[in-house]
Amino acid sequence: MIKEQYKYSELTARVIACAMEVHKILGNGFQEVIYQRAFAYEMDSQGLNYAREFEMPIFYKEKKLGTRRVDFLVENKISVELKACVHLEPVHLAQAINYLEAYNLEIGLLINFGNSSLQFHRLQNKKFKPSL
Repeated sequence: MIKEQYKYSELTARVIACAMEVHKILGNGFQEVIYQRAFAYEMDSQGLNYAREFEMPIFYKEKKLGTRRVDFLVENKISVELKACVHLEPVHLAQAINYLEAYNLEIGLLINFGNSSLQFHRLQNKKFKPSL
């Protein structure tokens, strides 16, 4: 599962393993908040550092428009958006990529617990600008 050519591949593999454990135990059919709580519990048990419902500002042409909360910000590097729907739609991927761009984060995960099999997508921000 770890692909060395991907940035933070070891960390994303650990996060995905936490999601797999949650899905293995709970299966599908619960509300997203239940998965958020179980996922947080699992990341705690694996010693991962994260912020839940991390609020970040959204800017448009240097004007702050408001804020958005990412479901999880793991190790201050990876955004994780959780869903609990039967099928992921293109809008879910677009939303997760938009958050990466708005937060200027390089890597993100979109994880869906609502399907009978856990679904996850590793996302990369093509517009990422490293801070100096």
